[in-house]
Amino acid sequence: MSSQEKIKQLIDKREESKLGGGIKRIDAQHKRGKYTARERIDMLLDEGSFEEFDMFVSHRCNNFGMEQTKFLGDGVVTGHGTIDGRVVYVFSQDFTVFGGSLSETFANKICKVMDQAMKVGAPIIGINDSGGARIQEGVNSLAGYAEIFQRNIMASGVIPQISAIFGPCAGGAVYSPALTDAVIMSEENSYMFVTGPRVTKSVTGEDITVEQLGGPEVHGKKSGVAHYIARDEEEGIMLIRKFLSYFPQNNLEDPPVYETKDAIDRKEDELNEIIPENPNQAYDIKDIIHLIVDDNEFLEMHRNYAMNIVVGFATFNGVPVGIVANQPNFMAGVLDIDASRKAARFVRLCDCFNIPLVTLVDVPGFLPGSSQEYGGIITHGAKLMFAYGEATVPKVTVTIRKSYGGAHDVMSCKQLRGDINYAWPTAEIAVMGASGAIEVLEGTILRSMDNDEERAAYIAKKEKEYKDKFANPYEAAKFGYIDDVIEPRNTRFRIIRALQTLATKKDTNPPKKHSNIPL
Repeated sequence: MSSQEKIKQLIDKREESKLGGGIKRIDAQHKRGKYTARERIDMLLDEGSFEEFDMFVSHRCNNFGMEQTKFLGDGVVTGHGTIDGRVVYVFSQDFTVFGGSLSETFANKICKVMDQAMKVGAPIIGINDSGGARIQEGVNSLAGYAEIFQRNIMASGVIPQISAIFGPCAGGAVYSPALTDAVIMSEENSYMFVTGPRVTKSVTGEDITVEQLGGPEVHGKKSGVAHYIARDEEEGIMLIRKFLSYFPQNNLEDPPVYETKDAIDRKEDELNEIIPENPNQAYDIKDIIHLIVDDNEFLEMHRNYAMNIVVGFATFNGVPVGIVANQPNFMAGVLDIDASRKAARFVRLCDCFNIPLVTLVDVPGFLPGSSQEYGGIITHGAKLMFAYGEATVPKVTVTIRKSYGGAHDVMSCKQLRGDINYAWPTAEIAVMGASGAIEVLEGTILRSMDNDEERAAYIAKKEKEYKDKFANPYEAAKFGYIDDVIEPRNTRFRIIRALQTLATKKDTNPPKKHSNIPL
């Protein structure tokens, strides 16, 4: 064979590999409203930057006649490229080849790019569209999943890991995305579950659809498995790129700093009027967030899950930060099991990758009730406390209004190594609200009063005394627990100055194998 013939053979094989399962299956993929594995990579990466690995790999299985059907690439496209000029590694599962099912060689391809990503310290992005384990390969397929899981675990907190679910993701396949830093699902065609509707019905008798069991609405609102729900694959790809823009390449680097024309000292007079006179009246904490961050831009995570707390990314003077904020507009901003878990995971994510934390506090306490106690609110609330106390990144806290009881401690207080703690004049920092406090402090006297009018007047008097003492930030400031009481309209400027001051902060934890966070 001449050199020209060999070159032609190479070109032909490349074209064969790029077709995956063939034109008919590609057309079927498009009819389902789905892009192919390669089309997704092309959308994700900078134009012309993709370098592919293992185009010519094929499976080695001889069971059930599998040796008669082989496809170059074996159902997953892997390699590296750039996003906004920064190196990333990627694997994209190809549903046109055996339904994207995972084989031994399929897993080896993924493991290779994950190992490379760890070596060079670059993010890894997995695009999932797979029917699960390739049954014909038996235990080899299961071993392949475990190899991937182990790499997810070793990469955790070292390099950013992102999972996009743009099709089925079922059985053991779901655990790789669950181990990563962000899970993005598409409203179209995506679902995740450990066991499908048929098995569920046969074991439990429950009759349920794919969407009801593991659709994007379920994981975006109820389970919290999905951090982002995209309208379609295009928006999902955009979210991946945007998410990564707030992150460093790895845990040994700092996040990129961006140029901004948004003035550091921009004042927002609206903030001086944003808190209602009635302390029980709601307002939207996101209105405050948008007013203080650069260019009003905020990338929220878990938007529809545990909405009593808000988490997400923004920049202050071009510096990426993670924001945690109680949401008075939903359940009065109370902390419950889901909100505690959501925020704790986010705090740890930011701490892993050297992203400073800005915490906005308006929390009336933890949600009372037997369902919360039976569900382990003690343990789950402790997760958030643990996350803040363990975090070594710069931490700036602004108490907006209420900060009561144990919830005050949990929300990045000074004693959990909060670096700079500010408060607005509207801040109320106390063990509990006035009515509850008076019931405890004056209970004996109140129970001895028979006259309702006299009793009401006494309660009003004592509540006023309590509010005068605690419905302000100055008692906490007197002890140094609040570093300064600031004018609301200056909040942006004060946060930016705090972050600038803390840019060279060094904080360490005691030497240990690892912590034992209360799981």
